[in-house]
Amino acid sequence: MQDQAYKLRLLAQDLHRQVEEELKARARTARVITVTSGKGGVGKTNFSLNLGIALQKLNKRTILIDADLGMANVDVVLGLVPRYTLYDVIKGEKEIDEIIVEGPDGLKIIPGGSGIQELANLDRERLESIITQIYRLDGEADLIIIDTGAGLSQNVMSFVLAADEVILLTTPEPTAITDAYGLVKNLFRHRPDSKVYLVVNMAESDEEAEMVARKLEIVTQKFLQAQITCLGYILNDPHVARAVKMQVPFIISYPSARASRRIKEVAARLVDVPDYGEEKGLKGFLDRMLAFFGRRQ
Repeated sequence: MQDQAYKLRLLAQDLHRQVEEELKARARTARVITVTSGKGGVGKTNFSLNLGIALQKLNKRTILIDADLGMANVDVVLGLVPRYTLYDVIKGEKEIDEIIVEGPDGLKIIPGGSGIQELANLDRERLESIITQIYRLDGEADLIIIDTGAGLSQNVMSFVLAADEVILLTTPEPTAITDAYGLVKNLFRHRPDSKVYLVVNMAESDEEAEMVARKLEIVTQKFLQAQITCLGYILNDPHVARAVKMQVPFIISYPSARASRRIKEVAARLVDVPDYGEEKGLKGFLDRMLAFFGRRQ
């Protein structure tokens, strides 16, 4: 078992070096944004998918990576049956560019694989191997959206800590708010310079969403001496549930619905945010991931 782990580590290191050489003459422009939540059931995958499409509509080349490892379902929301997933990448049978699926409006999707226990419990070497493969996508997109699982597992926190920016999704439910704060607390503890945006989903009104956002902003500032920025609100909309049943993103099936209008506003605000830091893009993403594992190259 140790020999296998050692070989995987060497493979990841070799691939890392190869990719760095390939990218020396290429612009590293991809902006890496992780979408996460403190608990499940807050609409994270649906949000990520519709956000990706909204960004495409703003002429931003976007890749959506379904990194809810073991419970991935972006393909299910779209009614797609991908031939290959990240599981095939982990097994070394496919390169990451071979598993890309084209979604609506030219959105590129990397399916994660669902119901696979091996994906849900990745060891360090296998997770690093995925990250190094993702590194190959630099220059292929303006934005890379990573839809993670919920909670504080190593898989989730690895992606959250490595990203340029983090979108934290919550609903007005007290448990969702509490878990969102728990994730933010853990994030700032490991990386105090994190850039975190908040989106309140499934709110009944602007007033309710603003109250939730203000509450999280205040406690984060008071107890963590850190700042989160509210990116917008997605109000409760019956069109969202109908679109899910149709397996068509709501921004496409109901473009005039209030949820669609709000997701477009969030995308526009995200595009208007200035570049974050010098070590952005997938080079910074990979370096931060390796630093999280205590193995900076």
